[in-house]
This record gives sequence, structure tokens and C-alpha cells, in this order.
Amino acid sequence: MKAARRPRLAAPLLLALGLGGCTQYAPFDSAAFVRGEYEKKMGADAAGIVVPFELDAEIRATLKEKFHAGADEQEKVDAVRDFIFNRLELQYSLLPTRDAVETYKAHEGNCLSFVNLFVGIGRAEGLNPFYVEVTDLQKWNRRAGLVVSQGHIVSGVYVKGKLTTYDFLPYRPKAYKNFKPIDDLTAAAHYYNNLGAEALLAGDVAKAKGLVEIATRIAPTFDKALNNLGVCYARMNQVDRALEAYQQGLKASPDNSLILTNVARAYQQLGRTKEAAELLSKIEAENTTNPYFFIYEGEVALAQGDTQKALDYMVRAFKQDTELPEVQLGFVKVYLALGDMIKARHHLERALKLDATNPEAREFARMLAK
Repeated sequence: MKAARRPRLAAPLLLALGLGGCTQYAPFDSAAFVRGEYEKKMGADAAGIVVPFELDAEIRATLKEKFHAGADEQEKVDAVRDFIFNRLELQYSLLPTRDAVETYKAHEGNCLSFVNLFVGIGRAEGLNPFYVEVTDLQKWNRRAGLVVSQGHIVSGVYVKGKLTTYDFLPYRPKAYKNFKPIDDLTAAAHYYNNLGAEALLAGDVAKAKGLVEIATRIAPTFDKALNNLGVCYARMNQVDRALEAYQQGLKASPDNSLILTNVARAYQQLGRTKEAAELLSKIEAENTTNPYFFIYEGEVALAQGDTQKALDYMVRAFKQDTELPEVQLGFVKVYLALGDMIKARHHLERALKLDATNPEAREFARMLAK
């Protein structure tokens, strides 16, 4: 009996496989992978969502012409940093958070903007940089009694088996202790959460909600984005929906004192004062490192007329973070209540030096000028 003949398509397939063995290895297209994941999670809505580290044709052409590095991993890393900081002369700019292409064209960006560009260029040049969340350095902001959450992201690269991190964070020591590598989807959620937080702090709640919702659809258990979604609802006077978002965030991060503080605020707004008091006591008993908790408690004490207790809380907040303008503004409120104008003006000056754009500080400045 004759052996069955193979399908005629097998020969071209084998030829293609044979030729493939002689061609250059094609690197994994991580940007295409992320876009595919967007489509799975968001369907048709994924079309307008950017991949933060993706490079465009202009950048790739420039790299091909201008980027030169040896095969050694450390040489490549050094060449990437040299390209970003010397050729592009990248400058630090707190706002806005930019993707890799925007950072390249603007020649400026913040920490996450730098990492987006570093990851994009590094991968284009055969390295494997990835995103790393620094869990012992978080960025918080506070507006209208609610705490807005952002993380701090650096880039990680294994060079000769050793993890090294790279970032762009001026004016702070780099004594990071706790690192958590994150995947590209979580990094994209951080990017959109950053944009949402920036919009929130600028007072554009509708824009903020849209951006933060993108972050929660990309990473449904991302606690920072869920917290900020709750803040958006609270600012829209939809406190019940805010509480639902906070509780979703707590499922992912049950001990997150930042979210718990916002929950306590929601309880108070809903008239659930006993639950709010119990929750605040629980947070304090667990020795929180969240300075905004102490600011919030100080303001509650101030509203109750207990200025000494309010001052004690502001001191505790100051011990957690000496560089927060909100802490200085807490002191301003307490010293105004005490009638000590000299100390109130001193702390207002400190707040304005830390953040000259802070709307609450500027309002106090206008008030005291009268």
C-alpha cells in the first residue's frame, strides 16, 4: 500500500520554515501585544488608547541613524541614557505625564514620562527594560478633603544578572527600599491614572473620570485608579457611587489607609458618623504612614473646636512628610484659629514655596493680604 501523499501546501510551509532559520531573529513586539490586550478588555473602545512606551517611525529612524552602542548590556544602557539626557537634553517637568513620543518631541517630562521613553528606546535596541513600582514612595495629593492617588514608577533592567533601576526624580534621595515589577498593562493603567489625577487636581472632573475609567478597564483591580474613580464620583456629589469604587479598591488593597480615609469621608457625608469614627480610630491604631490621614483628622478636630488636638495631628502629618504643601496649609488653618498670624503667615510662605500653584494656598494669600 502506498503511503498517503502530504498536502501540497506542506512544501511551501517547510520552505518558509527553512528560510526562517536563516533570517534575523524578530524581537517580540510588546506594543502590539498590549494593543491586543486592550482590544480584549475594551473592544471597539481600544482604538484610541495609546501604548505609553510605543515609538513612532520618526524616533526609530533617528535611532537607526544616530544611536550607536556595543553589544555589551551595560554599554547599551549607558547609550540609552546618554541619548535621552544628552542628545535630547531631556528636562524635568512635573506636568503633564507624557507618552514616549510626546516626551521625545517635547524634550521634557516627569518620572513616568522618562520611563515610557526609556522602555521604548531600550526595547528597540535589544534590551529588556520593564516598569517597576516603588512601593515605599507614593505620590498623593489632596483637594477638597479627598486624597488623590498616584504611584511612583521607575525602569528596571537586568544587566549581567543584576537588577538596576533608572528614574528621573530630582530633589529627592533615591533610597528606595521596596520594588514591585509590573507588567505593561499595569504600567499603561498607571499612565492613564496619572493623567486622570492631573485632570482632577486641575478641576476638570469630567475629563478625569474618563481617563481614570480607562485605567480601571485596563487593570480592573488597580487600587489607585479605583480610589481616584471614587474621588471623581464624590466631586460629582454621587457619594454612594464613590463608596462603591472605594470598596472595589479595598478588595484589591484592604489595608490601604489612603482609600480608607476617603471611605471615612464618604461615611460622614452620608450621615454614617458612627462608622466613620470607628474607621478613623482603626486607621490611627494601625500607625498609618499616610500624612493625609493626619491632616484630615486635624481638620475634623479643628471643626470641633479642639485646636490643640488639631495641632497635634498636623505635627504628626509633618513628621510623615515635610515637603507637602497641604501639611503647611494645615498649620495655617490651626494658627489662624489660634489667632497667631505670625505663625500662620510663616507656614503659608512655606506652602507657597513648595507649590506656588496650590489654589488653597493662593486663596489664603489673598485673604491674608486683606
